Amino acid sequence: MAFLAKMKQSFGSTFSFFSDSYAELKKVRWPSRKELTSYTLVVLFTIVAITVYFWVLDIGISELVELIV
Repeated sequence: MAFLAKMKQSFGSTFSFFSDSYAELKKVRWPSRKELTSYTLVVLFTIVAITVYFWVLDIGISELVELIV
């Protein structure tokens, strides 16, 4: 009997987790299309800027190593 009680408690907590998660998701303030587009552009610009920065840094270090060698 203890095994069945433990299984019932386990499944009960699983269902409780999903119902609580669903309730929390209903409280979330989702961004509008305009906000989402703006945030996406900021992220893409940041990624491109960091990529270019490291690319230039890599080329500079490579040239420096070539001069030394």
